[in-house]
Amino acid sequence: MRPMGAKIQVARSIVALDRALRRFKRAGKIALVPTMGALHKGHLALVRQARRRADKVIVSIFVNPTQFAPAEDFASYPRSMTRDLAALARLDVDVDLVWAPSAEVMYPEGFATRVVPEGAALAGLEDKFRPHFFAGVATVVAKLFVQCRPDFAIFGEKDFQQLRVVTRMARDLDLPVRVVGIPTVRDADGLALSSRNAYLSRDERKAAPTLYRALAACADRIAAGSPIAPALADGRATLEQAGFVLDYLEARHAETLAPLASDAERPIRLLVAARLGKTRLIDNLGVQFKER
Repeated sequence: MRPMGAKIQVARSIVALDRALRRFKRAGKIALVPTMGALHKGHLALVRQARRRADKVIVSIFVNPTQFAPAEDFASYPRSMTRDLAALARLDVDVDLVWAPSAEVMYPEGFATRVVPEGAALAGLEDKFRPHFFAGVATVVAKLFVQCRPDFAIFGEKDFQQLRVVTRMARDLDLPVRVVGIPTVRDADGLALSSRNAYLSRDERKAAPTLYRALAACADRIAAGSPIAPALADGRATLEQAGFVLDYLEARHAETLAPLASDAERPIRLLVAARLGKTRLIDNLGVQFKER
């Protein structure tokens, strides 16, 4: 364990990162937890999972400009490096390095290459509403994998389409990293933890758990044998009555995110995105069928 009060090592240049990695590779396996900062309990749960799998843990903190459209919240996205480092220092497991590059380090002058994923990245979910998003995510995550050379990369399941895209990308590009998805961490009322929850007003925060409750109700009905279409229709109505402006509430194949060919197809994942006031929330839930 790190001595009480000891600072976490922070690398901000490729040279400093490479210097640390030379030491880490001699120590054993490396796990990477990619984040955009504004760390909460969900991120910290990913760090704990990383520590269970590896000898050295790297947390990256980088607010990636290429995954934000001009009208989105890049400028206002929560940034709190001092608080993030303090949260990692207080954690009950060690973080060996924070990789915190600037945009100029990540995308130096003349940068001209993008990773443009297909497959789950074109499922008609997040990509329908944020068509720029997954090329930005795939490019920055590919760079993080090449820069940090981890054996494991730990992602939360809350961004489920992103998890599927990143997993496929690593496999297709033969990147020597195992992508591990960790179940969504939730508040006691069911709301999935997210940095964007800080945008919610007090009244919006009270209404926000309806997103998860609607998902859970749909999943329970489908698992019990109810037809999928009416279950989803009722879920959409519940969200709209609670004040959400719905982007989508869909049932998809849990591996490919393709639309279901029939109600009998398995496995099934429910995915939702909706706005509450000015805040856009996403969530997802697997349908747990009882074995017969």
